[in-house]
Amino acid sequence: MANKRVFISFDYDNDEGQKHLLVGQSKLADSPFDLADWSSKEHLSGDWKAKIKAKLAYVDIVCVLCGRNMASATGVAHELAMAKELGKDYFLLAAYSEGNMTKPTTASSTDKIYKWTWPNLKLLIGGGR
Repeated sequence: MANKRVFISFDYDNDEGQKHLLVGQSKLADSPFDLADWSSKEHLSGDWKAKIKAKLAYVDIVCVLCGRNMASATGVAHELAMAKELGKDYFLLAAYSEGNMTKPTTASSTDKIYKWTWPNLKLLIGGGR
C-alpha cells in the first residue's frame, strides 16, 4: 500500500523545530506517510491562496501541528479553511507534550487536538479519529 501524502500546516515563527521532528518521523522505515512540505518563510507572490489550494489538492490528508500560539497563526487558519473547502481529511496534532496547545481559528469546535506519539500518529494518518 502506498504511503499517504500529508500536508503539514504549522506556525512557522513558533513551531518550526517541531515540524522538523515530524519530517524525521516521516523518514522512518515503518512510516505510513510522506510529507508534502511546501512551507516557506518567504512571501508567496501572486495569488498565494490559489498556490496553496493547488498544493492541498495533491495530498491525501492535512496535519495541523498545534502549538501554544496557533490561535494567532493566520496563515495556518487560511490553510485549514482551504483544506476544509476542498473536503480534505485533517487532524490537529499537539506540537508539544506539555502546555496549552491552541487551535487555528478556523478549526471546528468539535476538533480535538491529539497527543503526538508515534503509534497515535500512525493511527491518525490511517484515519483513526
